Amino acid sequence: MIDPVSKRAAVLNVFPTMNTRQPAAALAGGTSPQTLPAMIDQHERESGQTTRLQQHTLFDDMQALLTGTLLVSLGVAMLGKAQLITGGTVGIAFLLHYLTGLSFGKLFFAINLPFYFLAVKKMGWKFTLKTFSAVGLLSAFSELLPIVFSMEALNPLYGAIMGGLLCGVGLLVLFRHRASLGGINVLVLYLQERYGLRAGLVQLGLDATILMLSIPMISLTSVAISLIGAAMLNLTLAVNHKPGRYMAI
Repeated sequence: MIDPVSKRAAVLNVFPTMNTRQPAAALAGGTSPQTLPAMIDQHERESGQTTRLQQHTLFDDMQALLTGTLLVSLGVAMLGKAQLITGGTVGIAFLLHYLTGLSFGKLFFAINLPFYFLAVKKMGWKFTLKTFSAVGLLSAFSELLPIVFSMEALNPLYGAIMGGLLCGVGLLVLFRHRASLGGINVLVLYLQERYGLRAGLVQLGLDATILMLSIPMISLTSVAISLIGAAMLNLTLAVNHKPGRYMAI
């Protein structure tokens, strides 16, 4: 008989060698929620063992959605206060906000609406409902945050670093509960599956386009500092969101 510790070690040793999708360079993205269960099923078939993962409860998912979106809303507020930009649907919402003066929260919610069909098709209803809830919460928190919190002055470099870190940690919380902030990353994953386009390259191209479009609205210096914020966000995800390190679904 194999003891639970040895069984868990065997699973952890198998997972890092498998090919999985890692988070792309987008704020409003997420990894495929089928990846970890698929790896577990494969391991069980090959080893003949049964690996039991701890299931997230409804309370676990609810607090994760609240915590993750609160952190992201604060990060977004810092990026906005510093007049910076980022990628994904958050970046598009920022562009439209700078262009029209409409509130970020309303724009972000509206921009995500067309992507839910793809989310259902690509990720399933459970993932889509969690993502819809996360998008709605982030939109609501972005609208309410100025009422309860204000920043008189913010150094742009500090805003980029802290804003990127807060968004990255918030997304990490959402990813680990099989949710995301929807948007462009869902489209990117669909294009990869349907047409064979490499998700990372497509994501990079779309984010670069968003940054280029922002140049008439913000200074080149702000664009350069925005890249630092994007790097902090993606570094947080790259270091902390790896296969086999989190054994709950």
